[in-house]
Amino acid sequence: MRGSLAHVRPLSPPFVLSVNTASGTVAHTSIYFARLREDGTLLPKPSPSRKPTTSLFLLLAAASSGDHRSPRRKRKSESSARRRKEMVSASSSSVVNVYPLANYTFGTKEPKMEKDTSVADRLARMKVNYMKEGMRTSVEAIMLVQEHNHPHVLLLQIGNTFCKLPGGRLKPGENEIDGLKRKLCSKLGVNSPSFPPNWQVGECVGVWWRPNFDNVMYPYCPPHITKPKECKKLFIVHLTEREYFAIPRKLKLRAVPLFEIYDNVQRFGPVISTIPLQLSRFQFNMVSS
Repeated sequence: MRGSLAHVRPLSPPFVLSVNTASGTVAHTSIYFARLREDGTLLPKPSPSRKPTTSLFLLLAAASSGDHRSPRRKRKSESSARRRKEMVSASSSSVVNVYPLANYTFGTKEPKMEKDTSVADRLARMKVNYMKEGMRTSVEAIMLVQEHNHPHVLLLQIGNTFCKLPGGRLKPGENEIDGLKRKLCSKLGVNSPSFPPNWQVGECVGVWWRPNFDNVMYPYCPPHITKPKECKKLFIVHLTEREYFAIPRKLKLRAVPLFEIYDNVQRFGPVISTIPLQLSRFQFNMVSS
């Protein structure tokens, strides 16, 4: 008769299989035999009084492999291990190798004509360029050396008091990394194929905004300023173990320790004086050679 049960009587209750795992615990699972109608169709499995917590396949796999953790705990452990690996990778990318100042050779080259003779002239030229090209975008390099196991920042000194980071204004549409390398070659590069530059530009560590045509800059753009006059970005540039610098005459390249720069706004201005704070998240590897 179609739809009636087969003559084979189903097993009730189902068998219970016990499996000893590697930890010595005993886990249980239920096994049901398939039941067929006379026409060969499969009857649904009877609902157990208590749902098994672990499948037979996982129990046998755990017993054979020696891994007694549940699949959920195993996935959580693998996720934690992956996060730890990512944290180690991120921390290793934050290490900066700092080599002794004595490793580097410093020479001179032809002086570059200064476009501005005073701060007022510089601001006036910035205003003229703003009317032609819009907001000024500039990039500067933070390059580190070490003396007495303490990081020093390389600064260009103009005259007796004014210091600045190597870098300058980008051309309209110029890439930031390419523009910074161009400026470093112009300021510190050697005009010789025997000494090819190897500027390794790292990540951006600071962004500063000039709201108006004056000397005031902020590490944020004030909300009421819709047309800032300049955006300045600071990049860390990793020096190799040996470098050759050529400084234009009338300029000096100074290595200034972080403790002298920190919070010294009166001497170095608001941008340079915050460099130690911006570098505090890096780990310095003082290489002695």
